[in-house]
Amino acid sequence: MRLILLRHGETLWNAQQRLQGQDNSELSERGIEQARRFRAYARALSPAHVISSDLGRTRQTVALIGHPNAPSDARLRELDMGEWTGRTKAELLEQRPEDYKAWRAGTYTPDRGEAWWVFRKRISDGVRHWLAKAEGDLLAVVHGGVIRAACHEFLDLPPSRVIPVTPGTATILYFSSPDAATAQLEGYNIGSVAPDVSVAD
Repeated sequence: MRLILLRHGETLWNAQQRLQGQDNSELSERGIEQARRFRAYARALSPAHVISSDLGRTRQTVALIGHPNAPSDARLRELDMGEWTGRTKAELLEQRPEDYKAWRAGTYTPDRGEAWWVFRKRISDGVRHWLAKAEGDLLAVVHGGVIRAACHEFLDLPPSRVIPVTPGTATILYFSSPDAATAQLEGYNIGSVAPDVSVAD
């Protein structure tokens, strides 16, 4: 069975390279178009089940790809970035470059933020719950950090080794069974849009 992880379309904060975490920012015009262009691809994948994070940008995206009534799960929310929420990547690189690098590697947690290992466990629990229920391929509309956490948990790829996925693209993991400990990577950053590694989470 396949786990298809679709990152939501670009938001206004993504366009500003501003960290969103669990705050909400509406999809930009580009993000709306990214989601609409993914709709045919999602249909071709024909997942048995579709779910999403409960945050606004994923709910907007899952509706735009044709599944407005898909269930949502708070366990699939983005990493809580604490006091870094709303800060720009450029600002953090200028003021706290070592902390930013360590945060990207999962070894630093901003004040009032969520530790990487806690986040990874939350994502693992949520994904495994839905894999067990899906009875076939599962499409989950989620966040960039969620995809990095899934790659860490199921592929043993640490976050420092994973480039951010482009909004509106999918990562596909293949599981031999719903309770398989690990997965195989079938596709990364794939879809109908050109890669853009400059966008912040």
